[in-house]
Amino acid sequence: MRSYSELPEDYTEILQIDLQKNKRLMLLVNALAIAIGVIMAVPMHFYVPIGSLFSMDKGLFAYSVRFAALVVLMIAYIVLHELVHGMAMKLCGTKKIKYGFTGMYAFAGSTDYYAKKPYIFIGLAPVVLWGVVLAVINPFVPRDWFWVVWMLQIVNISGAAGDLYVTCRFFRMPSDILVRDHGMSMKVYGRN
Repeated sequence: MRSYSELPEDYTEILQIDLQKNKRLMLLVNALAIAIGVIMAVPMHFYVPIGSLFSMDKGLFAYSVRFAALVVLMIAYIVLHELVHGMAMKLCGTKKIKYGFTGMYAFAGSTDYYAKKPYIFIGLAPVVLWGVVLAVINPFVPRDWFWVVWMLQIVNISGAAGDLYVTCRFFRMPSDILVRDHGMSMKVYGRN
């Protein structure tokens, strides 16, 4: 897998996706994220009631530690998610990666151009990696910590709603497209 620093001459822009400026798309992606969160949370409540997250059976200190851990881990997850995008870009040959936070979204971007398969790899790398890690950890935590890990898994999957949307959109496109992802906006180029 490799990235291209220059757009080949026989390519022109065929699509632009901007999650910041396109309010309709932003609402769609956020609605998708909420739907994923609800779909993941409701059935799991019947396996381990969400009340276990709020349980004070082990005292106020244990309860406070659990909530502090949840907040810290969610913030750390956001950073780790973007770092995995960056590592995937590096594996594809990108030299310089730009990281940022817009207030609504965190992002990793580049000025390089990626073929369809490498771009899908970059887009799905964090959700797959952290999904597996969290799925392995979750069964081994005590019951009162189950929802801490499951909430991270919900953030992992629902937080990747934009990545999932773009991946689904690109699956239907020709195999020879090139994608330039600036972080919050991307341009897709097709062969003339």
